[in-house]
Amino acid sequence: MLVDSSKTEALRSVLQVSPQDNVAVCLRAMQAGETVRVGDKPFQLISDVPTFHKFAVTLIAKGETVLRFGESIGVASQAIAQGEHVHTHNVSSTLKGAETYTIEAQSADAASAKRSRTFQGYRRADGRVGTRNEIWIIPTVGCVARTAEQAAIRAADRIDGRADGIIALPHPHGCSQLGDDLDGTRKVLASLAMHPNVGGLILLALGCETNQVDVLAAELDGVPENRLRIVRSQSVLDEMEETQNAIDELLDVMSEDKRSDCDLSDLVIGLKCGGSDALSGLTANPLLGDMTDIVTGNAGSAILTEIPEIFGAEHLLMRRTSDETVRGRIGALVNDFKDYFVRAGEPVNENPSPGNKAGGITTLEEKSLGAVQKAGKAEVRDVIMYGERNKANGLILLEAPGNDAVSCTALAAAGANIILFTTGRGTPLGFPVPTLKISSNSDLAARKPRWIDFDAGQVLRSPDRSEAAEALLDLIIETASGKKACHELNQERSIAIWKRGVTL
Repeated sequence: MLVDSSKTEALRSVLQVSPQDNVAVCLRAMQAGETVRVGDKPFQLISDVPTFHKFAVTLIAKGETVLRFGESIGVASQAIAQGEHVHTHNVSSTLKGAETYTIEAQSADAASAKRSRTFQGYRRADGRVGTRNEIWIIPTVGCVARTAEQAAIRAADRIDGRADGIIALPHPHGCSQLGDDLDGTRKVLASLAMHPNVGGLILLALGCETNQVDVLAAELDGVPENRLRIVRSQSVLDEMEETQNAIDELLDVMSEDKRSDCDLSDLVIGLKCGGSDALSGLTANPLLGDMTDIVTGNAGSAILTEIPEIFGAEHLLMRRTSDETVRGRIGALVNDFKDYFVRAGEPVNENPSPGNKAGGITTLEEKSLGAVQKAGKAEVRDVIMYGERNKANGLILLEAPGNDAVSCTALAAAGANIILFTTGRGTPLGFPVPTLKISSNSDLAARKPRWIDFDAGQVLRSPDRSEAAEALLDLIIETASGKKACHELNQERSIAIWKRGVTL
């Protein structure tokens, strides 16, 4: 819970997350000499502090742990005086490589109460629910990526209410890949192809690529024959004409699909943060935590990813996992990702990004502690690997890097039928499934209304998050029922595949 560190509205300009913290956050740019109040202790800032950056609320000795969220975000690299700006110039990360974990489960708070909310979704033959009914054109190889895009554009005016949209998912991969790298590309494309938002699927092949379309099609499980078309560009006279014919056939099939009542157990929410600032862990990410608790508390699923952005906070997820095997898999996943950095000769604490730092995030530990707020209080029920589809209810941890496009593609491939994307800096990027952009601060929401779907900055103006949480839940239900997210209105839909191998 946030601690209001001011006594009056005039002084309502700083926030302390936890009473144990030895830092607090400025909600506006403040200058040296201004008086701030943390608890019952008014004092003066001794340095300028940018908006959403931190300052010391007490003397922090060199080598002493710097606390935010009641947890360590690093150590002071030099003595930090009370009222002094706290950031990368005087705080260092303590993250290291692979660890041996000895973490035991602790009792978790009860999940949110049952809700009777419903949304209008598309119930598929296998029982899963789509929030959209679309034709997806998936190229097997980058050589026909633009062909897929052009095909979708040409057919847009022929939808005539028979589908929610026709989208292409171009990518540059599928050829000159070897072994596990090729398998990874094929796996994520197959998982995307089986998404419940896909009412009609076109696999657009070239012919000579290493990602052979017949091998890819063989990995599709449960896609009805009448909803799948394969176009082999090198084997037909006119690949564009063939693709247009396939689209028309699929539209006829999909014209019979109707939305029906679905409850929260049919929701699979993907959890993502990108371009975070120091408020992300105070406003937007805790709101997503509320959504996670509501959805998982009603037998739905929430998928958390960005494994490098839980470094330093993984113990919080492990503590509230009762299954010893799952707890071990969480630790193994984090250690494997750290080894991935080490093998490449990179430090495990290379994060946060320049944008994160400008927004007030100092170390990867701080970023991670804010990021895991998206998981709410739910217990981690399973750990799945990149490209795999989720088949469990509850909170799921998914292997993927922090990159926005790669991780959101992985979330869609895992089966998320809506993604909740928090941001303090903003991005126009969109993904295959409806993606709600949730700003951590109201200034971003005001400046970028074409990007931002929901303003979580309102949390700072309320005594608690309950009103904002209900408003966000309403928007999620409306979006799942067909309301278009900003990125859909802007026709921003893309994927990115995590490439980890050699290119020929």
